[in-house]
Amino acid sequence: MNRAVRLLTGLGDERLRWIETIDNIEVSVVNVVGDILLSAGAIAYLTPFTDKYRRGLLSEWVKIVEEKQIPHSENFDTVQTLGEPVTIRFWQLNGLPRDYLSTENAVLVSCSKRWPLFIDPQGQANKWVKNMEKNNGLAIAKLSDKNLIRTLESAVRFGKPVLIENISLELDPALDPVLLRQVFKQGGTLVMKLGDTIVPYDNKFRLYMTTKLPNPHYTPEIAVKILLVNFTLVPSGLQDQLLALVVMQERPDLEEQRQQIVVSTAQMKAELKDIEDRILFKLSTSEGSPLDDLDFIVTLEASKVKSEDIKNKVEAAEITQIDIDNTRALYIPVANRSQILFFCLADLSNVDPMYQYSLEWFISIFMNSMAVTDKLAEIDKRVIIINDHFTFSLFSNVCRSLFEKHKLHFAFLLCARILMDEDKIDGHEWHHFLAGGSPLGRDPNPASEWLSSKSWNEILSLRALPRFVTFTDTFTVKRAYYKQLFEAQEPHQLPLPEPFESTLSVFQKLLILKCLRPDKVTNAIQNFLAEELGQRFVEPQTTDLIEMFSESSPTTPLVFVLSTGTDPAADLYKFAERMKMGKRMFSISLGQGQGPRAEALIKSGCELGSWIFFQNCHLAPSWMPRLENLTENIEPENTHRDFRLWLTSTPSPYFPVSILQNSSKMTVEPPSGIKANMLRAYINQASEFADFIQSEHPKSNTFKWLLFALSLFHAAVIERRKFGPLGFNIPYEFTTGDLKICISQLHMFLMEYDQTPFKVLTYTAGHINYGGRVTDDWDRRCMMNILADYYDPKVVKAGYKFDRSGVYYQLPAEVLFIDYLDYIKTFPINDDPEVFGLHPNADITFAQALTTSCLSTLLMLQPKQVGGAAASQEEVTGSTAKDILDKLPPQFDLDEISEKYPVLYEESLNTVIIQEAIRYNKLLSVISSTLKDLLKALKGLVVMSEALEKMSRSLFSNMVPEMWTSKAYPSLKPLAAWVADLHARIAFLNKWKNQGIPSVFWISGFYFPQAFLTGTLQNFARKYIISIDTINFSFKVLTDAPSRRPPDGCCIWGLFLEGSRWNARTGLLDESQPKELYTEMPVVWLIPEEFHKQPARTYVCPVYKTLTRAGTLSTTGHSTNYVLAIEVPSDKPEGHWIKRGVALICALDY
Repeated sequence: MNRAVRLLTGLGDERLRWIETIDNIEVSVVNVVGDILLSAGAIAYLTPFTDKYRRGLLSEWVKIVEEKQIPHSENFDTVQTLGEPVTIRFWQLNGLPRDYLSTENAVLVSCSKRWPLFIDPQGQANKWVKNMEKNNGLAIAKLSDKNLIRTLESAVRFGKPVLIENISLELDPALDPVLLRQVFKQGGTLVMKLGDTIVPYDNKFRLYMTTKLPNPHYTPEIAVKILLVNFTLVPSGLQDQLLALVVMQERPDLEEQRQQIVVSTAQMKAELKDIEDRILFKLSTSEGSPLDDLDFIVTLEASKVKSEDIKNKVEAAEITQIDIDNTRALYIPVANRSQILFFCLADLSNVDPMYQYSLEWFISIFMNSMAVTDKLAEIDKRVIIINDHFTFSLFSNVCRSLFEKHKLHFAFLLCARILMDEDKIDGHEWHHFLAGGSPLGRDPNPASEWLSSKSWNEILSLRALPRFVTFTDTFTVKRAYYKQLFEAQEPHQLPLPEPFESTLSVFQKLLILKCLRPDKVTNAIQNFLAEELGQRFVEPQTTDLIEMFSESSPTTPLVFVLSTGTDPAADLYKFAERMKMGKRMFSISLGQGQGPRAEALIKSGCELGSWIFFQNCHLAPSWMPRLENLTENIEPENTHRDFRLWLTSTPSPYFPVSILQNSSKMTVEPPSGIKANMLRAYINQASEFADFIQSEHPKSNTFKWLLFALSLFHAAVIERRKFGPLGFNIPYEFTTGDLKICISQLHMFLMEYDQTPFKVLTYTAGHINYGGRVTDDWDRRCMMNILADYYDPKVVKAGYKFDRSGVYYQLPAEVLFIDYLDYIKTFPINDDPEVFGLHPNADITFAQALTTSCLSTLLMLQPKQVGGAAASQEEVTGSTAKDILDKLPPQFDLDEISEKYPVLYEESLNTVIIQEAIRYNKLLSVISSTLKDLLKALKGLVVMSEALEKMSRSLFSNMVPEMWTSKAYPSLKPLAAWVADLHARIAFLNKWKNQGIPSVFWISGFYFPQAFLTGTLQNFARKYIISIDTINFSFKVLTDAPSRRPPDGCCIWGLFLEGSRWNARTGLLDESQPKELYTEMPVVWLIPEEFHKQPARTYVCPVYKTLTRAGTLSTTGHSTNYVLAIEVPSDKPEGHWIKRGVALICALDY
């Protein structure tokens, strides 16, 4: 009886647990088919996807299972179905991030029959595997290791785990036996053939692989051999890690206690499970009556006491954990802000492949910020201080490795993401600001005399945003005030009319400014940043070699990221001398066959403590994996403390990501502005002639004056590039080497000739040294005109002024070289466009280009879904695709056109319309088929290919898909405007088809305008029986469009003047009005003429299809963007308009 009481008492608590377990088992047995089916699908298909796509796929699968009436758990969960809580806790103690996605990854990997390849850009999976397997004899290798197969042989033989790091896009076929688990029996033993060796196979063998590539695309042949697991860090996982670091720094006692509780709780729960399992084992293996087994009863009583003790401790620990979590919660804003900043950082690689940063580097800055900020008793204030300090510290550190043009973009991205997290920026409004929208309605422009159609369409598109529904009406009523705003010098500083001034946020006001004055958006963004984050975020962020060097170590490479035409070698050599390393620095320019020598240099440098300098890494892409391997194998304990590895490279996708993430980086850019370029020219190139300039030589004055003119020319042609096509069609990378050879030739020719040889100097500089880089004939014409202003006898005298305002002039003959440096330092920082021969409006063009660049860069950094209340990308894309498809015009009936416009000898334009219709039909067919495919893919009816995915992103971002542009005519228009323009082009051809050959042709509506122009010349040649080779066009600008087709030639309209305007009163080219960037050109009559010669007082104006002007070089020596040249009457010298960059454009960018 006593034993029975003791037995019942001991099993009392277990009975309740067993009843509950039996209930759960009964439910599980019913649901097991559906749960295992869903779990199998998760293991087989889900691992490569992000959390969002996994949840979406699972929910679709659950619907199918329910439709098939297969029983399954009500809230199916892969972790609950396949995971063991005790095992999961063990993984987390070994570094597995605690977010759901990471836990799910680990569970799926543990259940899969294929070896995992982790997509692991932040190294989280790598760290977890190393911690988890460190006591099991983990072997770590890389695909490039010579002994990889031997390492695998040993691990397979003895049942050890292997981790292969830094996998690229290819896998060695030698790994196939391991990946495919090709084991077979030999002599009763499981074996595997690796290479030529047959190795005994131990079932304890495990293989893990990791890649740092953030978005790799593996071929299907590779994908079927492995389990591809997306281990990319997610915000919740990173926030949890950062929170632990914050609390460890701020309250080490609290975090230590929490960690102890986590570990002890895991141990106690494991013990509890062990006790429960032992009881069940005793019961199941007990023979006879349990009452006769005294040992079992004693064990049961001891277990019960232990179990009660553990349960009490676990409950106490969980209560303590709640108190700790409440305190930790006070620091969540720090962890949240920091994870936002990290993902801003991670997205930068979309802009430039060199913008790579490791999580370790990020955390080191994070920890430093907490260490150096003031400690305060009030946690709320302390949190604010840490956030402010870390945000700026990270920004300033990152800026060192960003090109100047991207620094403002990065600051704005940080600010916007922070404000979006605080719900201060709406997702719809943010996306509209970056990508624009389609105009809603066709209301007439109420201010057409000063507001462009582009700006009005932007205003109409604002109607799509709830806060701006009434803006169009308010603008119409108060357009007089908005005109003042439009014409103001600083419109972003002025208040808006009510109710918008008081109801809109600073960011929302940017949307209105973008409509009216896009050239001032960049300035407004700077003001916005100063207001939201502080003035220091818009101040120049500079760095130097000392700062870069101070953060390096023998195992941390130093990388110079170069822009074209820069070389930091001279500065580095000077720095080496300063650091007493001048004689211990060895350099090599990488290229064909330099690999062995480079390896030897690294080896000797590590041993002797030298500085090794590898230049132009981008020229040796095939050797980059070997460089990565060499740097990773540098061991601190075996490397001289003075050793440093310096590398230079232009942005290259082949540069190793691991080196970029673990290096100290700095961008190197040429100086900006005439002042900076002139200073560099005089300090670096002209200084070697300082003695000659100051000598009594009879030609020293001529030399110093022409040297100044040449340096000014060099600065001018470099700075013209910033004005885009207005400056040069192609942004040539002129270098200081071009200037250096010109200076040497200037000195040489002055010494050789009695008289200054201006023709020789002009030819060598304009056609060889600088001109050798120029591939566009119109650019060469421009450069030679500019050069003529500087290499001219009139400049060789004191006091000569190079510009209208007299800022740049020749110094007196008696000045010294140092006087030139002092004089150059007085130059203005901001250059007037007039210095380059450009109209003041060129500054607006430049500012608008900056805005466009900023918004397009930020658009590249956006996630696929734009925020809480915003529609998903798929919804927006589907709606846009359907709208375009529904409104797409039908294809032309070629038979009908051929019948109405047969091929005739005397009418070549019949052939032109047929060819145009064929081209447009091909384009319409591509648009229609791709839209249909995309809509099917969005519904899941066909596979979403990479091409369709790109198309989807383009439609979402209001951009024309590449699948269309590759088959279409050149155009810079955004999607909505491009579609409207396509409709207008089709309408133009339909009108021609239906009403006959028009009297005036819309030149911009042609797919291939050159064919139309050739057809016009051919008509004339056949009519008058003249060789077409002798005919060219003469031109007449008409005041009105003719009602009838002219007897010879053709009349065209649809052209826009850029850089000047047409003065209808004088019938001549004239200067542009302020803020008037493009003006319509009247109808032009193109008159064929035999042996045509250019009339006097005309400007030969090139006509381009788009505003970029540049295209690929055709066999004629012209750009494919080029159409023809029109002679436009002018009362100014042709050179004036050449330097203005005046051109006619067929189609604008709106």
